[in-house]
Amino acid sequence: MKQDDLLQQRSGGKCELCGATGALKAYEVPPSISNSLDQVILICPKCQAQIDKKEELDSNHWKCLSESMWSEVQGVQVMAWRMLNRLRQESWAQDSLEMMYFDEPTLAWAKATGDHENDATVELHKDSNGNVLQSGDTVVLIKSLDVKGSTLNAKMGTVVKNIRLVPENTEQIEGKIEGQLIVILTKYVRRQND
Repeated sequence: MKQDDLLQQRSGGKCELCGATGALKAYEVPPSISNSLDQVILICPKCQAQIDKKEELDSNHWKCLSESMWSEVQGVQVMAWRMLNRLRQESWAQDSLEMMYFDEPTLAWAKATGDHENDATVELHKDSNGNVLQSGDTVVLIKSLDVKGSTLNAKMGTVVKNIRLVPENTEQIEGKIEGQLIVILTKYVRRQND
């Protein structure tokens, strides 16, 4: 049996964290410590986006952890522990954390990413109006910009299609203007609605 089939069978076709159905994907709980199926869990896009800090943490969504933390699957337990730690300012999450117990190797795995030291804050790329930007979005310049090291002047109202997010800096995006790839500060753009 293939891994996806085994995960579907184990999970009953549901996200192993929140119970959602549809568009489920296998997620390998980092860091990889063995080739065990216990290390891979089936999750929905909403859980994945929030685990990967690609969208704001929704504490109501994660109340499901008070049930999924009791899973027999080690990977589910570890992810539940990590997400509960991110939400530890919520009393229900703190209560759930106090009930969890791990043996030493499992606790070491859970702590290995350092994610338990983070809180619920998520740094996202946002335009001048606070709208979340995604790779591939189209934006409009709200200010004329001189491009350093070039004679190019990007005029206010210029449309920049198919932007890329600068991973290590949420205040910067990359886009092409007149065929030239430039870095643009997010505070000078407005996302264009479809």
